[in-house]
Amino acid sequence: MGLLVGKLMDIFWSQERKVIIVGLDNAGKTTILYQFLTNEVIHTCPTIGSNMEEIVLKKTHFLMWDIGGQEALRSTWNTYYSDTEFIILVIDSTDRDRLLTTREELYTMLAHEALRDASVLIFANKQDVKNCMTTTEISQLLTLSAIKDHPWHIQGCCALTGEGLSAGLQWLQSRTTAN
Repeated sequence: MGLLVGKLMDIFWSQERKVIIVGLDNAGKTTILYQFLTNEVIHTCPTIGSNMEEIVLKKTHFLMWDIGGQEALRSTWNTYYSDTEFIILVIDSTDRDRLLTTREELYTMLAHEALRDASVLIFANKQDVKNCMTTTEISQLLTLSAIKDHPWHIQGCCALTGEGLSAGLQWLQSRTTAN
C-alpha cells in the first residue's frame, strides 16, 4: 500500500522550489529567465525590482525571481532570500572590471542565514563574445574553490542562443533529488 501511495504522489504531486536570479546589471539575468520560459530572445530593459516566472522541469516547479542588479537595488536582494533553495548568479563574462564586485556580492549572500542551505549555479554568460573570460578564469577570480558549505556549479552559457542553459537547469534538477 505504501508503495502505491508513493507512486501516486510521484505522478500527481510536484515540488515547488524557489530560485533567485542575481547578478550585476547587464549580466543577462532577464534574458536567461525568458529564454528558459519561451526558448527565444525577448527584448528586455533594465529590471527595476523583480520579475517572477514559473519554469517546470519534469515534475519540479521552479519559481524564479529575477532581481534587478543595479548598485542601488543590490541592498534589497536580501528581501528575497526567505525560502530560497537555489541561487543563480549570472556573470557577464566580458566584464572583467566588475568581477571583484560580483565576488563581494556572492560572498555577502552566502553569509546570510536565510541562504545557508542554498545551492549556487553560476552562469558565465556571453561565452560567445571574443576574449571573454573562461569558466575556469571566472572560477579562480571568484575563488569558488573556497566555497565549502554550499553546493555550486559554474556553467558557461550564451543567453541569446540558449547554449549551456539546459545544462544548468539539469544541474538544478539534480540538486532537487540530492536535497
